Amino acid sequence: MPRLPWLHRAAGQVLRPLLHRALLRGLRPARVPHEPPPERLPLRAGRVRRLALTGRRGQQLAAWLVMPEAGDAARPVPAVLALHGWGANASTLWPVVGPLTDAGMAVLLLDASCHGASGDEAFMSLPRFADDLAVGLDALRAEPAVDAARIALLGHSVGAAACLLHAARGGRVAAVVSLSAFAHPQQVMERWLAEHRIPRHWIGEAILEHVQQVIGERFECIAPLNLVGHIECPVLLVHGRHDRTVPLADALALQQAGGSTELLVVDADHDLRAALAPHAPAIIDFLASPS
Repeated sequence: MPRLPWLHRAAGQVLRPLLHRALLRGLRPARVPHEPPPERLPLRAGRVRRLALTGRRGQQLAAWLVMPEAGDAARPVPAVLALHGWGANASTLWPVVGPLTDAGMAVLLLDASCHGASGDEAFMSLPRFADDLAVGLDALRAEPAVDAARIALLGHSVGAAACLLHAARGGRVAAVVSLSAFAHPQQVMERWLAEHRIPRHWIGEAILEHVQQVIGERFECIAPLNLVGHIECPVLLVHGRHDRTVPLADALALQQAGGSTELLVVDADHDLRAALAPHAPAIIDFLASPS
């Protein structure tokens, strides 16, 4: 049968908008409430301050700045910006606040766009997580009580990948703690295709290509595996030995690609909240060490 290029083009023009809408629905992150809400954090009054930030596309971003007991504008303190993963919010990182502030560090917890109490956007992506992170960093650097030269990043999953992306692109941060980061977004998408029983050939390839067009970045350019070797500050990878969402093999690949990158394997799945407490001293020692 002769090929009919015009027919293929016409089919593409009809199917592309349908694919776009289906992907926006299928990949949209869930919005869940904070648990517990920020106002219920067991901290002394005045140590938690909510910030209302404006994102790069005009969206509203919710953030919470938590100061240590000794926080004082006369003696600026080091700080950590903490960024959650896909479909989560700032409350999933509340457990890191106590150990970090007890160690004399300020913590900025941020709700990424389309998550928690932050505003909506048409879609969310790894590059947009990194954009929101950059806005939070600007806010932290403007705080008189924070030492702008000693700000580290801590992120979970997609939030960790955003921290690595920002640091690799010259983000001027003191250190990065990456929790459960994946090695390559294409592998994440391929696992998503398999989970939804979408064939990799043709349909899957069209989805992968369309996602890259929508987010405005090629997977190869934002893959932590390709970026970690370009990060100049210290990087600590923390990964669960039993992670069923992002295999431990991803962390091992990142460690190898990063050269001097450190790896801490913990007895946990993808969600590390319950497993981090025994390792808090090691993480704090890493953050407190000079670059």
